[in-house]
Amino acid sequence: MSSLWSQLEPLLPQVQKPARYIGCEDGAQTPRHRAGAVAWLLSYPDTYEIGLPNQGLQILYEILNEREDAVAERAYAPWADLEALLRREGLPFFSVDTHRPAAEFDLLAFNLSAELTYTNLLNCIDLAGVAVRAADRTDADPLIVVGGHCTYNPEPIADFVDLVVLGDGEEVVGEITEVVADWKATGKTPGSRTGVLRALAQVVGVYAPGLYEARFDGASLVAIEPRYPDVPQVVEKRTIADLAEWPYPKNQLVPLTEVVHDRLNVEVFRGCTRGCRFCQAGMITRPVRERPADQVRTMIENGLQRTGYDEVALTSLSTADFSGINDVVQGVMDDPINCGQVSVALPSLRVDAFTVGLAGQVQRARRTGLTFAPEAGTWRMRQVINKLIREEDLYSAVDSAYSQGWRRMKLYFLTGLPTETDEDTLGIGELARNCVEIGKRHNKSASVTVSVGGFVPKPFTPFQWFGQNTVAELNRKIGLLRDDVKRSRGVQLKWHDPKATLIEGIVSRGDRRLGPVIEQVWRRGGVFQEWSEYFDLDLWTGAMDDHGLSADWYVHRHREETEVLPWDHLSAGLHKDFLWQDWRDALAEVGLPDCRWTPCYDCGACTGYGIEHIVASATPPAGGSQGTGQDLDRGAEVPVALRAAPVA
Repeated sequence: MSSLWSQLEPLLPQVQKPARYIGCEDGAQTPRHRAGAVAWLLSYPDTYEIGLPNQGLQILYEILNEREDAVAERAYAPWADLEALLRREGLPFFSVDTHRPAAEFDLLAFNLSAELTYTNLLNCIDLAGVAVRAADRTDADPLIVVGGHCTYNPEPIADFVDLVVLGDGEEVVGEITEVVADWKATGKTPGSRTGVLRALAQVVGVYAPGLYEARFDGASLVAIEPRYPDVPQVVEKRTIADLAEWPYPKNQLVPLTEVVHDRLNVEVFRGCTRGCRFCQAGMITRPVRERPADQVRTMIENGLQRTGYDEVALTSLSTADFSGINDVVQGVMDDPINCGQVSVALPSLRVDAFTVGLAGQVQRARRTGLTFAPEAGTWRMRQVINKLIREEDLYSAVDSAYSQGWRRMKLYFLTGLPTETDEDTLGIGELARNCVEIGKRHNKSASVTVSVGGFVPKPFTPFQWFGQNTVAELNRKIGLLRDDVKRSRGVQLKWHDPKATLIEGIVSRGDRRLGPVIEQVWRRGGVFQEWSEYFDLDLWTGAMDDHGLSADWYVHRHREETEVLPWDHLSAGLHKDFLWQDWRDALAEVGLPDCRWTPCYDCGACTGYGIEHIVASATPPAGGSQGTGQDLDRGAEVPVALRAAPVA
């Protein structure tokens, strides 16, 4: 492999942020390209400052480079200024570690965390000099791999990718490496690409879209079926049972330039059992697997010493639910090595698990940002979405924070939820005003920022059958709320563009017929569509019209129970009948308490792994609301597991 650095370096003074492209970060690996080693280029289809902190990419980067049969480098989507220069000079997409051309790697793998990056995916593939459509690639081309939450419905991008990885990547990347190494050893004989894809399809968690055929009857999808008898009918997600076996990243990257979330990040647990019906991440990452508290403390101590950061974020879907949270936070604050100068950020907070004691611990060094997510403005609406926190839970958490010295906080809500009324929308403003009043008891300058996003139903959630609100309706609701709070002192309102919400809705639940739409948007300049300054609704609606597709059909209509969904041949471990019943419960305004502390609902997530939920305590957190207690007879009682049990 050859480095492009000598050709790339003269271009960097001509771009906005040259440090995006030079590598050399503290913690960067020293790739050892050698005969027989399978070369991975781990890519994030957004800018360096967005992609570098991504923990999934960093974890796989370390794991692969620890293997004798693999080597891994990183790449990030070039910003428009550098892309123009690369195309002018005839230079390809490259790695930031050694600046090697992307096409010289065996696998070009992308983490897909947001649907609006799909056009960036195509742009990076094309810039690499690889055919955009998988059907046009040769044996000499790298395999295009995607993973991440978006890939639980990869059908809109099925034409462009060779492999999709569902679920956790720590184990599966090693198994993919072994199959590809065997392929390389045979010399990648002509016509062998389909054969290696069939071999990779045998790896649990790997889906090869080209090995499946989608059949339609008019507008309706009839089935997605394997083309070969050895290809599985249903692709199961991959789950690592014991997070303690994977204490990564051990050497978090420390960037040379400003990035988002620029701090030490330590994952404390994976999965969630709260059962919020709008939350895809909470559904697809079940079951809960906690990292042992001692391991968390070790990772924090070693990470702070190595990186020099003065802030650590404890990451998960609901960090305050971590059974060892108080002891871990107190340990960081009391550590004499930190001299009281290290702050702890808890980026995902449930208000019913946030206490005065925790608030006091977190603020001892420095008050970092504090965000709570009630999601909906009324108790009725929160029962519908199963976010079972009452007003008193929120007000107690807010009072705890303000009493410990916070003066500003952020509340996050969704609008356009199923059964939502104007009363529910106006409830958002009422909650915000009440929070400001609570804050003013402690500080006259107390304020609240309300952030509102339009709801997009996602695959493998109970709301996957729901017809999304139109752009006009979302704008009406935001206008209603804006008028309600404009005279409320201390309340600031921000909202997500409903037009972008529409396009996210199209690609979130779309099928293979959207491939040409995405390709057309990209070919007409539609890159960085997740950035407001580049987003272009007309490109999308024009492409939909050109290909005879209806946004209303893909986005705004309700689905029936019997409808074949584009992701039915994939499995997130959840029973479809469980999701349908949960959808019916939502319409009936029935809430289901956290299944760690109640009888099992038989969602299917724990089946086959020999575990239920790995937690350090078998009792509910004190002081937290556990919901209504309704509808607890939908499954047999299952005890909480204290550790992973061997599979029988």
